[in-house]
Amino acid sequence: MAHPVDVHVGKRVRHRRWLVGMTQQQLAEKVGIKFQQIQKYETGANRVSASRLWDIADALDVPVAFFFEGIEDAEKKPAPNVATEAIPADLLGDKEALDLIRSYYAIPENQRRRLFELARVLSDVA
Repeated sequence: MAHPVDVHVGKRVRHRRWLVGMTQQQLAEKVGIKFQQIQKYETGANRVSASRLWDIADALDVPVAFFFEGIEDAEKKPAPNVATEAIPADLLGDKEALDLIRSYYAIPENQRRRLFELARVLSDVA
């Protein structure tokens, strides 16, 4: 059984990799390992060593601390309410959500702001 910290770090690796639009193969090549090993890291099946995490952070252009952000929050369960029930528990693990985020940030800032306002209006109506 995978340790919760290993699972969290793996999710953060996957999240960052998706945000920068990198495949597992591309990350593996930058780090000098096989893509299957990246798969194991991302699922938490294998623990990432400190030196390998350093290499992954460098390849993904983030500080090592990035992979541990939110770990305290992951252990706490929020009280359910209407707003949180509509959001998937593992938003960072949702491929569609990550694709949407990546696409959103590819839009020029002035258009992005207008899209954001439209989304707010539509969500208020729903």
